[in-house]
Amino acid sequence: MIKLDIPGRGVVQLAHLVCDVNGTLAVDGHLHEGLAQIFVTLRERLSLHLLTADTHGRQYIIDQQLDLEAVRVTRGNEAAQKAEYVRNLGAEHVAAIGQGANDAAMLQAAAIGIGILSVEGLSGGALRSADIIVPDIYAALGLLENPLRIVATLRT
Repeated sequence: MIKLDIPGRGVVQLAHLVCDVNGTLAVDGHLHEGLAQIFVTLRERLSLHLLTADTHGRQYIIDQQLDLEAVRVTRGNEAAQKAEYVRNLGAEHVAAIGQGANDAAMLQAAAIGIGILSVEGLSGGALRSADIIVPDIYAALGLLENPLRIVATLRT
């Protein structure tokens, strides 16, 4: 659990991290280097969840690398499925990370939505829906490793 006391926003208790996979944690189906070790550390404080349409058919490899089993979403209505997944966990306890148009509703539903600028880009919808925008996945995960950064960014 990560407890944040954000002036102007109140107390947020994060129990879950929900991540989009391709474009966020991986590019062209290949996991970004070093993420497995970061996930080991985050797992001590948060329940980790991966959501994917498995565009490149390599999710089974990423699952092995991260010692997780991603939830596959059905192509065609990914955005609604991702947002519903966050709501079913209890959105008020979820941090979500994504960058695609199909991540926007998930980022908006989560207590803390983090949009990343990736080599695939950052969709306008994700940009508008996120609470925080960071340059890459390492910065996004760094916010959760150092939660006072979230407080500093979101306080009013």
